[in-house]
Amino acid sequence: MGRLSKKVTLVLFAGGLLIGMLFWSGLHSAVEVTNSLEFCVSCHELSQVYAEYRQSPHYKNAAGVRAVCADCHVPKPWWPKMKRKMQAANDLYHKVRGSIGTPEKFEARRLQLAERVWQRMRENDSRECRSCHSFDYMDFHKQRRRSAEKMQKVINQQTGETCIDCHKGIAHKLPDDYDEDDD
Repeated sequence: MGRLSKKVTLVLFAGGLLIGMLFWSGLHSAVEVTNSLEFCVSCHELSQVYAEYRQSPHYKNAAGVRAVCADCHVPKPWWPKMKRKMQAANDLYHKVRGSIGTPEKFEARRLQLAERVWQRMRENDSRECRSCHSFDYMDFHKQRRRSAEKMQKVINQQTGETCIDCHKGIAHKLPDDYDEDDD
């Protein structure tokens, strides 16, 4: 290999590395922007859901800890996060199509949308809940007796349940047509 071809190879490698770094940086920045509370609630379709969230303990609580939309709806690990972001393209499709563009249309689809989220949470054992909540750090003495007993059964894997099975409606109101007996 001649001296000139080594320089060309080095320049091409350095250029490729620079382009790759710029692409990765841009992708990372875009993902972070789309994970922000401001981005999530910028759609008027979500104004109702945002109002519900603002009344929840995930928005305001005694500990001063706030979970934003992405904390519950976007996984932390890279590949599950990217998969979820690709699935979110369906949300954009419905925004453009207008199928959830009014409060009435949104309410008509609320149960279907909620069931998708609940199913995803069951499939991943409420991974996003567990990124903040840990059985190891729970003070069961400060919980209601019934809640603490039920939680102990879950910890001991006696029920097969996950967080969402008991905590539907913790951040958003339950759909009007939700029937707990159907679970």
